[in-house]
Amino acid sequence: MHLFKIIDFLKKETGAEYLICGDPCYGACDLVDIKYKGLGVELLIHIGHTKIPALKDTEIPVLFLNAKADLDINEVLEKAIPSINGKNIGVITTAQHFHVIEDAIKLLKNNGFNPIVSEGDKRIDFAGQILGCNFSSASMIKDKVDMFLFIGSGNFHPLGMILCTNKDVIACDPYSKKVSFRELSEYKDMLLKQRYGAISNSKMAKRFGIIISHKEGQNRIDEAFRIKELIEKKGKKAFLIAVDYLNPQSLETFREIDCFVSTACPRIAIDDYLCYKTPIITPIELEIVLGIRKWEDYQFDEIINK
Repeated sequence: MHLFKIIDFLKKETGAEYLICGDPCYGACDLVDIKYKGLGVELLIHIGHTKIPALKDTEIPVLFLNAKADLDINEVLEKAIPSINGKNIGVITTAQHFHVIEDAIKLLKNNGFNPIVSEGDKRIDFAGQILGCNFSSASMIKDKVDMFLFIGSGNFHPLGMILCTNKDVIACDPYSKKVSFRELSEYKDMLLKQRYGAISNSKMAKRFGIIISHKEGQNRIDEAFRIKELIEKKGKKAFLIAVDYLNPQSLETFREIDCFVSTACPRIAIDDYLCYKTPIITPIELEIVLGIRKWEDYQFDEIINK
């Protein structure tokens, strides 16, 4: 909503010409430096995310400008205090709210808790941050905390933490001022039923399409070849399909595929599952389909950079 105001400001201050990227952008994993270098672009300004340190040098310089949420979190944190159980509390948030994580730590200490914040793996830019594809900041301290406090909106991030750590999570939404605890458990049950259905619908599949993303931060071609080998060892067929922008329409032409396995963004198979006519699952779910992993060992797919 502020795009043209930003462009006007930049033109006035620099005198340079600016090209607006008209494609959707899904995060710091979704850069367009290679494409735009061919258009003569000399600098890419990426607004809304922090960088992914593990990604290699880009074709052109990228300036990451995180969009910080200008919200007071004290009110919603105060609401959460009575529901927090235990002494050692892991504090987790997203890029939009990392600048207030110290406020959360201070409030927890003032109420007698011991807040713990952890660095993640090389995909994570700052301590206490999680991404939709990476929960390492939480999993690295799961044995040191009694539960987690998540600052941010939506159910996906806290649910991922629950499944990756097997710890309770209380979520504080700075936008709605709502505190969620039991609701997350209900959402977890609903989502797991959906994923169980996706796995069950894939067990009779004979031809698998393995999705590989062109996007640099989502490209897991080694993982794609690994699961291709697993599928073929079971006497089934597997086909590697490279895509840039993955959507239901782009897969409808592959009518002979019985099941798609996405090695792209882990959220695609989860968030958009109902939009696809053919089942789409994650590599971890494929292992359950093939009998390599038990359903009881289910967990969210993550992109890990050690």
